[in-house]
Amino acid sequence: MRRIARTLAAAVLAVTAVAGTAGWASAGTQTAVTGPPPGAAGWRSDQVGGRPLPDPATASPYEVARFFAGLDGAPVGLRYEANRLAVRATGDPRFAGLAAPGRQILAFDPRGRGQVAEVFGDLERSAHVAVVVPGSDNDAAGYDAPRAAHSGPGGMARSLRAATGDRAAVVAWTGYTTPVGVGLDAASGRLAAAGAERLTRFTQGLDAVGAADPALFCHSYGSVVCGLAASRLDARDLVVLGSPGLRAPSVAGLRTGARVWAAKGPSDWIDDVPNVELAGLGHGPDPTAPAFGARRVPASDVRGHTGYFAPGTTSLAAFAAIATGETR
Repeated sequence: MRRIARTLAAAVLAVTAVAGTAGWASAGTQTAVTGPPPGAAGWRSDQVGGRPLPDPATASPYEVARFFAGLDGAPVGLRYEANRLAVRATGDPRFAGLAAPGRQILAFDPRGRGQVAEVFGDLERSAHVAVVVPGSDNDAAGYDAPRAAHSGPGGMARSLRAATGDRAAVVAWTGYTTPVGVGLDAASGRLAAAGAERLTRFTQGLDAVGAADPALFCHSYGSVVCGLAASRLDARDLVVLGSPGLRAPSVAGLRTGARVWAAKGPSDWIDDVPNVELAGLGHGPDPTAPAFGARRVPASDVRGHTGYFAPGTTSLAAFAAIATGETR
């Protein structure tokens, strides 16, 4: 009975402790944004050269790529321009900065709090590609909000690209509905499961346009997304940092061919989150524990929960080596 009581207490603590990067404020339950963005109906009704356009709801990324290849098109460049126009069309000041000249917005969805993916570097021609998957409290509405230069999806991506000497193209992928604050969303896998579907399709899209197999860097709740998607991801490396768990008992349980890495700093509050999974709450074992089987990333000089990409840290140097394929 004492053991059961301790487990239940840990589960309750997990509900109140598994949070994101923006603080400890409670929030309501989020509704996952899924499916194609607004404008899909108009797309379906249009044609190019008498050929119907691929349905964004049912066509695979490979089918879309084949369609554009037949037109000698440039899908990535087309998406940058299309998303610039889509951002402007919203008229929403929260997103206005995303349409600034020179920005490479690969994906944009204004529904809800908004979702966005931004590319730093040449995605199609780079020999190395990395994708940053952020955790809670991230969305398109707050994507450009002021914060530490090496934190937030964009800051992490820019810091990683600089650390590689600009040898890797890096994508800041805020492509799923993240939890807000502390609550059941952060302690459950519901939003992560929806995010895993979108991340899987995103990596398939990278493969379809000929991009290099990516190294994924999954922070906090984003690691839960990556864990649930692991068996379906077209990825070379899977790196989790500040993770509350991957909803798998071990690396073998992820059923992935990617190399799996894990990092946790000594002052990261995620270490206080119980590594349990009970009645759908909590995310399972600590991926940095030896028994989990992941390769350890040095992180002894990381400060707090968001310091993994800080310039000069051993973690960032290791991330850069992984992103460029220098670590075996």
